[in-house]
Amino acid sequence: MNTPSFPSRLPQVGTTIFSIMSQLAAEHGAVNLGQGFPDFACDPALVDAVSRAMQAGHNQYPPMPGIPALRAAVAAKIEALHARRYCENSEITITAGATQAILTAILACVQPGDEVIVLEPCYDSYVPNIELAGAAVVRVPLTPGSFAPDFERIAAALSPRTRLLLLNTPHNPSASVWSAAQMRQLEALLAPTDVLLISDEVYEHMVFDGQEHQSAARFAGLAERAFIVSSFGKTFHVTGWKVGTVAAPAALMAEFRKVHQFNVFTVNTPMQHGLAEYLQDPAPYLGLPAFYQAKRDLFRAGLADSRLKLLPSSGSYFQCVDYSAVSNLPEREFCEWLIREVGVAGIPLSAFYGDGFEQGVMRFCFAKQDATLHTALARLRRL
Repeated sequence: MNTPSFPSRLPQVGTTIFSIMSQLAAEHGAVNLGQGFPDFACDPALVDAVSRAMQAGHNQYPPMPGIPALRAAVAAKIEALHARRYCENSEITITAGATQAILTAILACVQPGDEVIVLEPCYDSYVPNIELAGAAVVRVPLTPGSFAPDFERIAAALSPRTRLLLLNTPHNPSASVWSAAQMRQLEALLAPTDVLLISDEVYEHMVFDGQEHQSAARFAGLAERAFIVSSFGKTFHVTGWKVGTVAAPAALMAEFRKVHQFNVFTVNTPMQHGLAEYLQDPAPYLGLPAFYQAKRDLFRAGLADSRLKLLPSSGSYFQCVDYSAVSNLPEREFCEWLIREVGVAGIPLSAFYGDGFEQGVMRFCFAKQDATLHTALARLRRL
């Protein structure tokens, strides 16, 4: 067999740390708190709505940007929560998940030779997306420990070649949340530039302790330059459906749709109809902060007397812990040891840094049934 070889577009990319840790967890019968997805069912009413859409014959191609009813529901939701009106016809697009939305936005606006700023630690798709677009990645670390933005370092990273900055709040993996003051500081920093913004807000409804999610939509100077990305999969516990949304000013959205129509074209029809119906009642997403805060509090209470030091968890469904009182192993080795010897899987925080920066910190996901969390906690308390 003589299969032709060719230069890899992503020569540095291998199997993701999520797949590696999940496979190891399966091999050792460990409780998997690594990969970020729920192990509980979604609302049966949402499944029923999708089923009705299928039975009603909504099974052929929908419009390229998404069905009008769902785009209108998304626009109404953003206006109700953040007081900014997006036109459902020209400023809202339904995507095949948030990851496709982010890749599409990058491909739409980034040219070879441009620079794109990412704030590390960051979600693992950002850098490969930028590299596929032929741009240069400029990594700016968040402040270790607090994971707050360092605006002096962000300002120093801006150059005439900077095309785009990626923002993620609530933040994966650190569970930090940007404040209104920090968003205004970013707004002022970008004001004299032509830098565009991707605001990854997939955990928008998981903000705790009475805080409000500070969407880029709330800040005029950010909204005018931003692709705002969200995820029905995260919000409604259906990560396998891969349905997301993007909101952006019409001029940006026109370019976004040029790329969108030639990579996925559109998104599965019955789920769009089901989601449009389900969104008419805001209670499921308005109740999400309390739902996940209860799980966060259960998890933190279970570890309060352990040797794992809990870092703040202000949003998302993640909890980072400092394990330095338990072990001096490097993060990946500790996570592998924890799976084999303790029976709980997490993710090393170093996997979210380009240079593998070590802090003795790992990330757990608490988007699990309470019984799953109790089992994991009983094992972790033995450390």
